[in-house]
Amino acid sequence: MRLYNTLTRRKEKFVPIREKEVSIYVCGPTVYNYIHVGNARPLVIFDTLRRYLKYKGYKVKFLVNFTDIDDKMIKKAKEEGKTVKEIADKFIAEYYKDSKGLLIEEEDTFHPKATDNIKEIVEFVQELINKGCAYNVEGNVYFDITKDKDYGKLSKKNIDELMCGARVEVSEEKHNPMDFALWKKAKEGEPYWETPWGKGRPGWHIECSAMAREFLGDTIDIHAGGEDLQFPHHENEIAQSETLTGKPFANYWLHNAMINVENVKMSKSKLNFFTVREIGQVVDLEVLRFFILQSHYRSPVNFNKELLLQAGNGLERLYNGKKNLEYLLNKCTTVEFNEKADSMKKAIDLFKEKFINSMEDDINTADSVSALFELIKWANTNLNENSLKNVVQYAYSTLMELTNILGILSKKDEMLDNDITELIEKRTEARRNKDFKLADKIRDELKEKGIILEDTSEGVKWKRV
Repeated sequence: MRLYNTLTRRKEKFVPIREKEVSIYVCGPTVYNYIHVGNARPLVIFDTLRRYLKYKGYKVKFLVNFTDIDDKMIKKAKEEGKTVKEIADKFIAEYYKDSKGLLIEEEDTFHPKATDNIKEIVEFVQELINKGCAYNVEGNVYFDITKDKDYGKLSKKNIDELMCGARVEVSEEKHNPMDFALWKKAKEGEPYWETPWGKGRPGWHIECSAMAREFLGDTIDIHAGGEDLQFPHHENEIAQSETLTGKPFANYWLHNAMINVENVKMSKSKLNFFTVREIGQVVDLEVLRFFILQSHYRSPVNFNKELLLQAGNGLERLYNGKKNLEYLLNKCTTVEFNEKADSMKKAIDLFKEKFINSMEDDINTADSVSALFELIKWANTNLNENSLKNVVQYAYSTLMELTNILGILSKKDEMLDNDITELIEKRTEARRNKDFKLADKIRDELKEKGIILEDTSEGVKWKRV
């Protein structure tokens, strides 16, 4: 498997630290509001990477942190007259609802919280101070970037230009304009923790370094997140972690591109900001997952309602293909093996090979999705009620094996009442006998019951309206 490593700006063969175990840290949301569609992209993409690595036989340690103490959290709490913890608890619960809709494998995900790891964060900061890489100014502790000779190696930023103070908050108490806060002195009315430097709370960057080290070790296999986190967040994580341990913080850095809305970067100030919860009121969130998977994760994605509905249509095509194979499994009876069966299985294997090769090539889910559509098209053209059951089963099992990697088509099909099933079979028999008047009558009767039929080359399909 080859992954595009942001650190080296090239695709590299993925070789984990341990033979059959992979550690992944994904920067998660600040839990002061509902997650938005931009948050959803890394969640879906790196959940899919995790699924694929598990498919390959790896044990995956997968962390997505919750930032539950920062300026945004404090501001939100003041606005609503609540504690920061109350705000965090509320939106963590809402996160899990959206995550479930996006079909994220939460049972295999660990979510460390900053406020649960204050001890580890304080110890990390103190170690940096002891090493002479950080300094305390009346309760504010800063990292001294001059101690990191490779600062800027991830984002490829020009450090001399950055040192002029561009894009950072200049403070007279800093030794250098680019020095960043590890620990912030508490202001009146803010949550705080007691430390050797007085009352305060952690800076943003330190929580990820401390928790990654605590739960995954000094060096992790993969650190992932949105490309907007490359600088300063991930750059600062590398600086504080590698300066402390003298070891690589992460061997592979993966970043997904941003989502634009109507070709404009999504932002609250431009009022083109959509939460996952809002999208879930328009379509099933599995559609949003599928929408995200239809593009390569390093390519910018344009988002609008029309494109979302198109994704829904595509997902429906895959579900119809799945239903058709299930229908054929109930109708086909012959299970003998012959040369034709072997040839057809080899044809199915070619679609699987294309899917796997695409995943091996830097998680190219766009081409993997194309392989699924090709498999469905082949099945619709080559399989019918007279096909060998073992071939139909092979096609179905392959489809479900591959879609499980992408986290789609997992929802159980709706069951029809017996009387509806009998009417569909009765209409099929009428069409076989060329009694089209009766067939049309039954079609109209089913339509009144909310069942729409579609006659296709591979048999009748239905959907509820």
